[in-house]
Amino acid sequence: MTPEEIASVRGELEDLATEVFEPFARNDQRRWGQVYLRGLLTDGRRKSVEPMAARLGEDGNRQALAHFITTSPWDPAHVRARLAWRMEKAIRPTVLVFDDTGFLKDGNASACVSRQYTGTAGKVTNCQVGVSLHMASDHASAAVDWRLFLPETWAPGSVKADPDKVARRTVCGIPDDIGHVEKWQLALDMLDETRSWGIEVPLAIADAGYGDAAAFRHGLQARGLNYVVGISTTLSAQPGEAAPVAGPYSGTGRPPVAKYLDKPQSVKQLVMAAGRRAAKPVQWREGSRPGTGRSGLKRMYSRFAALRIRPAGREVRQATDGPELPE
Repeated sequence: MTPEEIASVRGELEDLATEVFEPFARNDQRRWGQVYLRGLLTDGRRKSVEPMAARLGEDGNRQALAHFITTSPWDPAHVRARLAWRMEKAIRPTVLVFDDTGFLKDGNASACVSRQYTGTAGKVTNCQVGVSLHMASDHASAAVDWRLFLPETWAPGSVKADPDKVARRTVCGIPDDIGHVEKWQLALDMLDETRSWGIEVPLAIADAGYGDAAAFRHGLQARGLNYVVGISTTLSAQPGEAAPVAGPYSGTGRPPVAKYLDKPQSVKQLVMAAGRRAAKPVQWREGSRPGTGRSGLKRMYSRFAALRIRPAGREVRQATDGPELPE
């Protein structure tokens, strides 16, 4: 980049930092917040304070940066709100995306580190997991809200609590009132917070880590959102035409609960029962490998079956009739 381009980018970054960090109570917090933001954008994989300070040159005051991160209190909700307002104007989102990311760790000193599954590594490993809400459109996306997932091993009241991890809560600065919350509930909490900022996006997307939870789907529906979520092939369900039937009622005592006559099947079994003819070929774009596409690249292609099913898990059996779920 030319010196003029670098100066232009730095000016835009300073404008963003001024807007986003405006709620900070003190001038020094606003200054070091801006420096920390620049540090995150510098080259280098390590984002801890010491290597960042070394890359920042004359602004690389390690002690001041460490103080800003560890002992300079500020409310992150105000910063996230301003970031979301700015991204709403820039992206013009048509969908909210819920996801989580694993941060691989070698040791156990960081807050909420535990052996858990993360798609980042594709396996169970030692990591932190962050749950995030993204605004997205056809041309861009940005994370505007996020939560650090606290595993049950870190929760004092859990039967899975690890005494060593619980003892580290104070050192890590985890407040006493923060306990284990399922990822799907963290996602709904972020949705509520984002809407409290005046941001309304009518469509939500999530993978099966969230879509498998009936309470998450019901939460989206209760908030008036349309949604497209993944589900696991092992999820139990009934065919779309199935209907629960209540037994005879004598007029005394509690009326019998309506039940499906047939046992539920897995989603995979329902798709297999539909047969090969129910699956239609779909090509959505060309990939990056050599192939027979117009541009000489391999076409992204698969077969899909569209079925209507009724979830049959324990959570939805509490209702008289489980909602239909397209698969």
